[in-house]
Amino acid sequence: MYQPPQFLIDGRAECQRIIEAAPFATLVTRDASGELSADHLPLLLAPAGDASSSDTLIGHIARANPLARRIESPLGSIEALAIFHGPQAYITPSWYPAKREHGKVVPTWNYQVVHVHGRLRLIDDPHWLREMVTTLTERFESERERPWRVSDAPDDYIAAMCRAIVGIEITVDRLEGKRKASQHKSLDERRAIHQGLQDEYGYGEQEAACLGGVTPED
Repeated sequence: MYQPPQFLIDGRAECQRIIEAAPFATLVTRDASGELSADHLPLLLAPAGDASSSDTLIGHIARANPLARRIESPLGSIEALAIFHGPQAYITPSWYPAKREHGKVVPTWNYQVVHVHGRLRLIDDPHWLREMVTTLTERFESERERPWRVSDAPDDYIAAMCRAIVGIEITVDRLEGKRKASQHKSLDERRAIHQGLQDEYGYGEQEAACLGGVTPED
């Protein structure tokens, strides 16, 4: 990923926070012939217990997915890249004060993203799969007033559903985070972007601040 220094998200903890806030990922792998493939799925982060250990990501794919055929990979694991997309927006030059002053402005696109590089292994174990889908369900149902639980469905039905999937576990080798939020622009321009995102696009304060490069100190 092209990474100008001013856009670098520096720190494992901040990358982890972004993944947890936006867990729907694009998973890129390469098949035996060398062809790239992309899948789209939620992946949950399991942070390591200490700085010397590796984080992991867990999720699942359909058993019919061609990626699942590599469950008996002679290498034991597959090189993978998981991309997590945070807020993003088109930035119109009409918001910039400089447009009114001299007109020398152009559009851009601001965004936040984390790339996770690691080794993926496929898991075909009923107990592991049951625990994984329970964890996924609890994560995404937790904010509902009356959360649905895996135990609400008949056991034989859940067992059948689990037989239709294959688990994914990615051991994280490297995290790369990037936030392009016009950090190199003047404070007046960043404030104008922050306001425009709210007024024209309906972004909330938090996402507008993220994409506008505005901090509480500003």
